[in-house]
Amino acid sequence: MTPRFTPQEALGEAILRARDERGLDQDEVARKADLSIPQLSRLEHGQMNPSWGTVRRISAVLGLPMSELVARAEQIEENG
Repeated sequence: MTPRFTPQEALGEAILRARDERGLDQDEVARKADLSIPQLSRLEHGQMNPSWGTVRRISAVLGLPMSELVARAEQIEENG
């Protein structure tokens, strides 16, 4: 089992890919999700874990249900 504080790189990658698919830049997503650009960057690069509230806000900005974002992260994890 992954230790609790180990950043979940696949979730960050899923966020980054979904943002890119929608043609959104970090500034726009960060602003609308009430995050700083450095926070969003650290999340996308697997350097920190977001809270569920943060995942919820990012999902809303991306127009994806949280479950879809998590499913994408699981798929990334499974595919390496």
